[in-house]
Amino acid sequence: MYFIVISYNVYIALYTYVFQVEDSAAVLRDPRPNIRWCLESSMDGLKYSLALNKKLDQKARERFTSSLRAYTLIDLAGQLRDDYDGEIALSDGECKTGEAVHELLKPRAIFKWYSSLRCTAQELVWQSAMNAMAEDPGGLDNIANACLDEPGGESSDAALLLDPEIALPDYYGEIDVHMMPGNYQGGDSSSGVAAGALYDNGLDVFSFGMMGRDLDDIGHSMANYIRLSNPALEPSIIADIGCTIGHNTLPWKQVFPNAQVFGIDIAAPCLRYAHARAIAQGVPITFQQASCEALPFEDNSVDVVFSSMFLHELPESMIRAYFCEAYRVLKPGGVVINMELPPNQHLSAYDAFYLDWDCFYNNEPFYKTFRDLSYVELCTAAGFDENQFFQATMPRFTYVSEQDFIAAISEEAKFDEDTGRLSDTITWYAFGAQK
Repeated sequence: MYFIVISYNVYIALYTYVFQVEDSAAVLRDPRPNIRWCLESSMDGLKYSLALNKKLDQKARERFTSSLRAYTLIDLAGQLRDDYDGEIALSDGECKTGEAVHELLKPRAIFKWYSSLRCTAQELVWQSAMNAMAEDPGGLDNIANACLDEPGGESSDAALLLDPEIALPDYYGEIDVHMMPGNYQGGDSSSGVAAGALYDNGLDVFSFGMMGRDLDDIGHSMANYIRLSNPALEPSIIADIGCTIGHNTLPWKQVFPNAQVFGIDIAAPCLRYAHARAIAQGVPITFQQASCEALPFEDNSVDVVFSSMFLHELPESMIRAYFCEAYRVLKPGGVVINMELPPNQHLSAYDAFYLDWDCFYNNEPFYKTFRDLSYVELCTAAGFDENQFFQATMPRFTYVSEQDFIAAISEEAKFDEDTGRLSDTITWYAFGAQK
């Protein structure tokens, strides 16, 4: 217990130093919404029965990491922007492209400090999650027992269908996407769910309270966007492609309870964990292992094809295959909707640079290539009518009133520094088309 108290006090001291507050008591009364949320809620961790058993020392570690990320992405990012604005004021004019902004800022001390601290915080996210897993090995066994891994068989509203013969893409084992050790397949645990547990616990720390109570606000926002913008659509089959642990899959069943909802992913460890997670939350979902290049549905059989933060992790050939598959499986009148990062063509040079940072420093090799594409062309090349293309920006559904959400989605998409940028004022971006 003495060690735990000392470690927590060290956390408070570090937090006091990082945020430059005059006393440790100020930590608990910080007026910034994002920091207050982090300090008041992230200590609780995951809210469902799969939550690992964490000691105070571990909770303090996670709290500090979340707070450090919030500081980096909000406060320090603001200083980076101020430095850029000051630099261009002394030059001939504003940079025309994100690449030019990157070249201008790379030699500057504030950019090096920002990038170093952000990379360090990202590594701390995964280290804190791995430490939590190591301290509660029985927790992974409990999750494995809950997932009831039974490959094959007939699908039901709550099922796990794995394909032991599936071939993973060549690039899949070559990089740890967003520095996550072992990528989505990794983990030395014999439980078979380690990668999923790492992702869930890591995302909880990573998001510093900005992604909803169960890390599911994106799913709620997109599902309710479809509900409110397409009131005549009564989906019977919904497919979330690249679902990882199903955190954004479950809201579709909650919004459309009469639909059968599928979570599709290529990573078996994440699907096992997703299945146990859905059971723990009492939401019946069919999780199935399959590639986005060969969706396991008949032609003209699906009402909604959904993805979230998925396309930017794929090479262009797979992105195009996904859209072709979405067009094939959708019923006439069905919708493909993708929550993603906004395209560079709609952003200022600085905002394009800021979002593209991950491509260069966060193991996201396809990030910028995707965002440089025409999202309209991706849809039309797969067969969708250009007139049926849509894009929207929206506030987080679980953080605002439904009236405010409706007002936002009733307007044309707006692009600014909050679009797709994780902060307490973020707006989600979505695009897609109706068949």
